[in-house]
Amino acid sequence: MVDVSLRPVRDADLPLFFVWMSDPESVRTAAFTSEDPADRHAFDAHWTRVLADPSVVMRTVLADGAVVGSAGVYGAPGERQVTYWIDRARWGRGVATAALRALLDVVPERPLYARAAADNTGSRRVLEKCGFLVTGEDHGYAHARGEETAELLFTLPG
Repeated sequence: MVDVSLRPVRDADLPLFFVWMSDPESVRTAAFTSEDPADRHAFDAHWTRVLADPSVVMRTVLADGAVVGSAGVYGAPGERQVTYWIDRARWGRGVATAALRALLDVVPERPLYARAAADNTGSRRVLEKCGFLVTGEDHGYAHARGEETAELLFTLPG
């Protein structure tokens, strides 16, 4: 069993996040990513904005003490969404599910929302294990795939 915990994001975490968030297989699976995941300048600007925004709750995910990803909540009240990104080497071990559960303890407000590519079965399982329900479908342009992609909308009810 992996011991998963959260802590505030540190500047030293960001180079790891960049590697994971620009990994081609991870990016394709996530589908809805930044326009150019390999653009370090855009990545740094994004994280500067995220970490400066007091409405955003962003945490570093630790597994057995090692940094393995990030998890957070962002958005306007009543429209807040969860996001998470876990190092692909840790997929399939329950890390994302444990991280999201821990995040939901930190952020008790409900409802919360999430979105995932319809074919991202791993993310769908994580969300459903944490109580999110599929409440809709959408289509959007996925930069990571260079095409329109089906998306599922999820809600964690109040």
